[in-house]
Amino acid sequence: MVFKSFGQKLKKGIWSPYKVGVLYNYGNENNFLFDDKDYSYKTNTYKAQFFYKLGSWKSLNFDLIAQPQVQFLTHKLLNPSFVQPRHGDNYLELREIYTKKKSMNLYAFELTVTIKKQLLNKLEMQFGVGGGIAIINTKTERLANGFTFIENFSIGISHQTFKDTSIYLGTNFGHVSNLNFLSPNDGYNVLGIEFGISYALNNKKGTP
Repeated sequence: MVFKSFGQKLKKGIWSPYKVGVLYNYGNENNFLFDDKDYSYKTNTYKAQFFYKLGSWKSLNFDLIAQPQVQFLTHKLLNPSFVQPRHGDNYLELREIYTKKKSMNLYAFELTVTIKKQLLNKLEMQFGVGGGIAIINTKTERLANGFTFIENFSIGISHQTFKDTSIYLGTNFGHVSNLNFLSPNDGYNVLGIEFGISYALNNKKGTP
């Protein structure tokens, strides 16, 4: 049964992950799936990862990954006409400000649920859906600074390289917006590639 052991694991302590890791992600708004001509946006993301087992169902395994992270962003408005009077009475001045390239930071805490399927002896395919809360430190024509949300969808493969160590290679779609809590809220989209390495804690059986 899915998550049948989740309650028992909670009793053992939610602060005791079975695996820890780090992950790097590079994302770009300019890609083969979508390319918004109004702006450019690139991300370099560094995540710490803490893995918790949720349970299993048939041949699928489920994990929860807690991911505190920092994102280093670059943004530039490419189409000045995107900024209209709705952005403020000083929209002409804002066009001058927003068309300059900006370096920004985003700090977030994300929870991701992953579904894993064993392909070969030490090779797994995994799909992840994640969301979290964040703070972004710079306002642009697309998003207000301050409180916002992140969403991520990822797919990749994980290979157990040694008894306690695994590497991950995947791709992801990422979105940032604030659900109209603040204005503006046009948000950002990126398609990225990511690489991670993880280490199993107290792994006596060598399970990836």
